[in-house]
Amino acid sequence: MKVTDHIKQSNGNTQFSFEILPPLKGQHIQSIFDNIDPLMEFKPPFIDVTYHREEYVFKEQENGLLKKQVVKKRPGTVGICAAIQNKYKVDAIPHILCGGFTKEDTENFLIDLDFLGIQNVMALRGDAVKNETYFRAEKEGHHYANELVNQINALNEGVYLDEELLNSSKTDFCVGVAAYPEKHMEAPSLESDIHFLKKKIKNGAEYVVTQMFFDNQKYFDFVDKCRSEGITIPIIPGLKPIATKKQLNLLPHRFHVDLPEALISEIIKCKDNSEVKQVGIEWCIQQSKELQKAGIPVLHYYSMGKSDNIQTIASQIF
Repeated sequence: MKVTDHIKQSNGNTQFSFEILPPLKGQHIQSIFDNIDPLMEFKPPFIDVTYHREEYVFKEQENGLLKKQVVKKRPGTVGICAAIQNKYKVDAIPHILCGGFTKEDTENFLIDLDFLGIQNVMALRGDAVKNETYFRAEKEGHHYANELVNQINALNEGVYLDEELLNSSKTDFCVGVAAYPEKHMEAPSLESDIHFLKKKIKNGAEYVVTQMFFDNQKYFDFVDKCRSEGITIPIIPGLKPIATKKQLNLLPHRFHVDLPEALISEIIKCKDNSEVKQVGIEWCIQQSKELQKAGIPVLHYYSMGKSDNIQTIASQIF
């Protein structure tokens, strides 16, 4: 079922969803199931599975020349989605990126998903890899998420890259995209960010999931701005409980989000990460309750491969 259909059938009740990371290369899929199992009691209608693009390193050879070596640390997004849908009978949503893909790669990826009966995708540009200062698209790839959304929508209309596939069946993907209540790190302003969000929607995006935030007012203000700009599709808030002191610096640096002073003060007081984790849980519970009271249709949690704190939060909300 499509995400938009899940929302329509919720009858005004807030739903629970979460996002997982593929296991590190060499690990078994059971590590994924072990983190999903405790969360199934909250009946998530869908589960997101992130995609990590290939990176590369240069290794010096015996002759002194450097050899480019591709590194793929987290393989298996398509397979994981198929396994989740088969085991749990819930919709799995793979993330699909511009970075690391050509248009042909993207089409083949989507054909595989369609074959497996996966109806939802999250279309993202993706971040620059470690050796890049700025994002760089693949040759024959997409530069922006709105271009990726456009290709997905073209397949929904039966338009393939290869003319020999023109008589192939139409796909029927529901496309989600990302948004940033505190603006994307590369955007000059929030207004320009919303302008590009509207482009993604014009090209076929049907729902939005936001970057994490720790001040609900930023989310409410963002939604108000979007609605005033004519954006009517669902805007699902993304939430993450802080779990370590290190994240006080890491999250603002990596995700360009602000932390409220009240949250910072509580974490600084903590003696160890077990206390930090509890503060993060309690803060996220309060965020969740306020959003639930506001009638938000879905609360989406970034689990980052850990489910115990998400389970504790969900037990107080759902």
